[in-house]
Amino acid sequence: MNTNQLPKEEFVFGVASAAFQIEGAAREDGKGESIWDVMTHEPGKTKRGNTGDITCDHYHRYREDVRLMAQLGVTGYRFSVSWSRVLPNGTGEVNRAGIDFYSNLIDELLQNGIQPYLTLYHWDLPQKLFEKGGWLNPDAPEWFYEYARLIGQRFGDRVRYFITLNEPNNVIEGMTQGGGNAPALAYTVKDRLTAIHNLLKAHGRAVQALRETVPGALIGMAPCSAVPCPIDTDLETVEQARKRYFATAPNDLLGSVTLYSDPIFLGDYPKEYYEYYRGLHPEITPEDRKLISTPVDFCYQNIYVGFPLDRDGKVPDIALPENMLSWPIWPEALYWGPKFLYERYQKPIIITENGLPNADNLCKDAKAHDPERIDFVRRYTQQLFLARAEGVDIRGYFYWSILDNLEWELGFGPRFGLIHVDFHTLKRTPKDSYYDYQKLIQEYRKP
Repeated sequence: MNTNQLPKEEFVFGVASAAFQIEGAAREDGKGESIWDVMTHEPGKTKRGNTGDITCDHYHRYREDVRLMAQLGVTGYRFSVSWSRVLPNGTGEVNRAGIDFYSNLIDELLQNGIQPYLTLYHWDLPQKLFEKGGWLNPDAPEWFYEYARLIGQRFGDRVRYFITLNEPNNVIEGMTQGGGNAPALAYTVKDRLTAIHNLLKAHGRAVQALRETVPGALIGMAPCSAVPCPIDTDLETVEQARKRYFATAPNDLLGSVTLYSDPIFLGDYPKEYYEYYRGLHPEITPEDRKLISTPVDFCYQNIYVGFPLDRDGKVPDIALPENMLSWPIWPEALYWGPKFLYERYQKPIIITENGLPNADNLCKDAKAHDPERIDFVRRYTQQLFLARAEGVDIRGYFYWSILDNLEWELGFGPRFGLIHVDFHTLKRTPKDSYYDYQKLIQEYRKP
């Protein structure tokens, strides 16, 4: 069905978060350690030594946070489950307190008219599984199957939307020299290729587990991509941008769209993969290809970054606006990214993350004024709506994130939230952008 035939109410406006970044309660109620719990306590691994021990304390304050989401007017909340909160050792014994927390959160969301979008894995591998080799262990897909099956059995009566893996490229970044993500250790190219293949097989096994346990489940994976945007609509310029977006470059295991998505949607790695990594990539059997390409329902995608591209396939020599993390700000990314993805993969698109980091502070009037974020959301969503109006099957937009939180190895400095969090008192203060996003949702839904 073409999206410009879909009723406006079927477009989902949401917000997003990740367990490790907001929950806190790192060692409460039987929770096991994750690789991030361990790494953030290693000297020098995070800015100012910030940890996820408390962060936003969402574990104890989730009702307040859901109330703020309801007042915002969103109809979807994307959150992740902490694998080690429900399975402290990664497999085996189930932690009832962890199950109860997520069950209560889901009930609270539904009572407030908010649909849960559940992410199975947002980078926080149980430490016990890491000690067994983590994503290099050939048993990793089966560990993930057991975990996904548990989630489907316990929550599938109330959750319909599932995301298997968040940004697998950034999981691999944590296995790369200089990478800040956990475990922040350098692995060989061969090992990283093995980890990628195991991650994709784990995705396939999770899809199978959810199909077995959740009738009508709507499933996908959420990679992250930077979008080359043609500087004009000349066919040659557009084709250069399309080629650049889907290119597989030698020694690029982090930025390739096709490396992570082609096996899922098209049934195999791109041909360049076999050329560039001959002798290094793991054995890839027909059974592996079939498993990885187990049918999914959505092309979920995280898009923050875009950049212009000319007809020669080059980035013009111009000063690009940037955010505080030096990421280019180019709103057309939410037009061309969904357009290119839909053309290639022919699955409905949901933008599962898009947002702006800022150094937001409470001002003298006790409010958080963030005009840059208001402008960012307005301009990016305008491009998304334009693509949707032209027939790209786009079903939703999730702003990252609902709360200021622990921005991984960067600590508490970059603030992405629509809601300001005082990390000393844990007081929540909606920012100006919160109220403007509320207004945007209301405007969109007007007849």
